[in-house]
Amino acid sequence: MTLPLFQSITLPDGIKYEQPTGLFINNEFVASKNGKTLDSINPETGDVNATIHCADEDDVDIAVAAARTAFKSWRNTTGVERGEYLYKLAAIMEEEKEVLTSLEAWDSGKTKTLNAVGDVQECIDVFKYYAGWADKVQGRVIQNDPKKLAYTIHEPYGVCGHIIPWNYPLLMGVWCLAPALAAGNVSIIKSSEFTPLSLLYLAKLFEKAGFPPGTIAILSGYGKDAGSALAGHMKVDKISFTGSTATGKLIQKAASNNLKAVTLECGGKSPLIVRADAEIDQAVKWAAQGIFINQGQVCTSTSRAYIHESIYDEFVTELVAHVKEEFLQGSVYEDDKMVGPQVSKVQFEKILSYIDIGKKEGARIALGGERNTEKDMSKGFFIKPTIFADVKPDMRIVNEEIFGPVLAVGKFKTDEEALEFANQTEYGLGAAIFTRDIAIAHNMARDIEAGMVWINSSNDSDYHIPFGGVKASGVGRQLGDYGLEHYTQAKAVHVNIGTRL
Repeated sequence: MTLPLFQSITLPDGIKYEQPTGLFINNEFVASKNGKTLDSINPETGDVNATIHCADEDDVDIAVAAARTAFKSWRNTTGVERGEYLYKLAAIMEEEKEVLTSLEAWDSGKTKTLNAVGDVQECIDVFKYYAGWADKVQGRVIQNDPKKLAYTIHEPYGVCGHIIPWNYPLLMGVWCLAPALAAGNVSIIKSSEFTPLSLLYLAKLFEKAGFPPGTIAILSGYGKDAGSALAGHMKVDKISFTGSTATGKLIQKAASNNLKAVTLECGGKSPLIVRADAEIDQAVKWAAQGIFINQGQVCTSTSRAYIHESIYDEFVTELVAHVKEEFLQGSVYEDDKMVGPQVSKVQFEKILSYIDIGKKEGARIALGGERNTEKDMSKGFFIKPTIFADVKPDMRIVNEEIFGPVLAVGKFKTDEEALEFANQTEYGLGAAIFTRDIAIAHNMARDIEAGMVWINSSNDSDYHIPFGGVKASGVGRQLGDYGLEHYTQAKAVHVNIGTRL
């Protein structure tokens, strides 16, 4: 039986819509070249949400060919025109916000009201933000000699490939698409096999907004097939990847065949430091927010907390009480629920294995430490928010990325010891510091090895501000004007205005 290209779906909250199931290439949904399919699984129930077409290297070739053709004309559109396309898309997304929000929650397991709503709104805002930047991609004139001047042109790379993770399937796609398109590139996205549906629906909106054929392609597929083919394709000019450090290394290696530009946003094990002079109630609230939002499936999650020994017991007690009261777990469609299921069975089992490791290593379970089988959660991939206390620096749960609702809490004596603990892992994505002493806060921010540091908050990222890491957490930056710069390359034009030989 031939798999259709659309499926009529009624979401759990009653919203009815048409879900694309094909690959989006050249402004139309098409079947996979070799007839491959994949199932999108509902994290809350374990049931199949939809069966969709699955791309492999042949489909990537087709998408790249269409993109290269489209780039010839897209690069010659004005910045004003590109901005208008992006503004129009943002307006259409506003009209489709309810569908996008419900769909994102359904497919990824993030709670609708307290998570997906904000994600979709940020997608709209990011498109608007880069729409405003599209006519401001400019070079400059350089003249150091009266007889010579030079000017620079910031040119698009060409065909950009984006490999998107499952934790923010729609938002991570938009973080790449918006600056790439604003700068004059064309884009091909490979979505995660776990969360393909919302990006396929977004493809419909690109078409509705009038983007030229081939400007955007969205492929559902597996990393080993479509992802590796995109990263290693000789006619792809730039690749961006968000995901694990291990996979990021493979992407960088594959991209080396034609030395394509690479942006990598990889793993993290971000520290959160609470000094003795901190506002404890605020540190507690931000610490909980920094690890338990999006089920702990955030690369920048402050997943290890270091608390000054003088306030350690008080902090742990208040943190446990706060999480019990505020971070309720249940169906993604219940308005008061903060913590939904993990995205997949694979991730669910990985997190449970790390919880078992933490127990065997001797860390104390202060909260959670098991799957949630209450009420209607027994069929889904629910894990209770977990707090390990009294952790030691050499424990695996302290040094390895778990990517789930698991916080490791330890104590420190001096600022120097806190910094040593903070910098001990291979990662360097984010970090948080809580203190009333602003001078110490700035000095510690300088000394922490991370691409981002929050002072008296955690994980309140902003699309106006660059996002990215150091060490094994990646290369390059997303968001802000820094993110736009990573989608252009400078060309220098030399002009002789007087030198004669």
